[in-house]
Amino acid sequence: MRELDQYELLGVNIVARRRNLRALILLPALALAATTAACAEEVNTGEDTQAGEEISLIAEGKLTTCTHLPYEPFQFTQDGQTVGFDVELVDLIAEDLGVQQEIFDTSFEGIESGQSFNTGQCDVAAAAMTITDVRQQVMDFSDGYFDANQALLVKTDSGITGLENLNGKVLGVQLGTTGEDYAEEHKDAHGYTTRQFEDLGLLQTAVKTGQIDAGINDNSVFLDFAKKNPDTEVTTEFETGEQYGIAVRKGNGAMLAKVNEVLAAAKQDGRYDAIYEKWFGTTPDSQ
Repeated sequence: MRELDQYELLGVNIVARRRNLRALILLPALALAATTAACAEEVNTGEDTQAGEEISLIAEGKLTTCTHLPYEPFQFTQDGQTVGFDVELVDLIAEDLGVQQEIFDTSFEGIESGQSFNTGQCDVAAAAMTITDVRQQVMDFSDGYFDANQALLVKTDSGITGLENLNGKVLGVQLGTTGEDYAEEHKDAHGYTTRQFEDLGLLQTAVKTGQIDAGINDNSVFLDFAKKNPDTEVTTEFETGEQYGIAVRKGNGAMLAKVNEVLAAAKQDGRYDAIYEKWFGTTPDSQ
């Protein structure tokens, strides 16, 4: 076999370098394709379960709770800790399971649409969330644990005592809530416009500072706010007959049964009443 001269050797080296370069270019592309394929895989949120079956948690040793802050006195931040009525109720469930509760703060729209469960963000959702037919299509709810109605928050001495006084004015609503649904249902009859707010704190501040004429939301949170902010007041409540429920992923019968079991036991042995009195200053008339 003849020996290659220096020019042929140069050509061989060039070809080899080109092949190596193409390989280096392909590696990131292949890695990106693999990542994209992995992201496209469906999130494993668990199989359907029945009461009495083993309860599976998304994080070992933790009961992960989706909520949306702030919603005082149900869940809010105090001295760097998430506290509130709902928080302490779910603590009872975590204690029964022998784990610690971990709070996951996320958008209320993500919770009430069921997306938080579909993406495996949490085991339960406790966000002072009303049980509705629409929400029951995408998640399962515990037995009702708290009664609620809608209420109107205004600046003190505003003269606004009901929706009929809001013609040509602005009514604030929290995005994704039953208060927003109620406001939208009645706005044509009363001639007001609505303005959406991402969370309760922003809505309450907008009323207090006069950015909007009034706000609508659940009565308990507005009554609590007005008590602490005497320049605001609740002038009327609307009998909507709502009940809050703790939600679980659709089909998670094992977790749902456990939540109902703990809630029933807490109401029976007085723990529920004690937590209620701590956050609302009175015991419940009937829950």
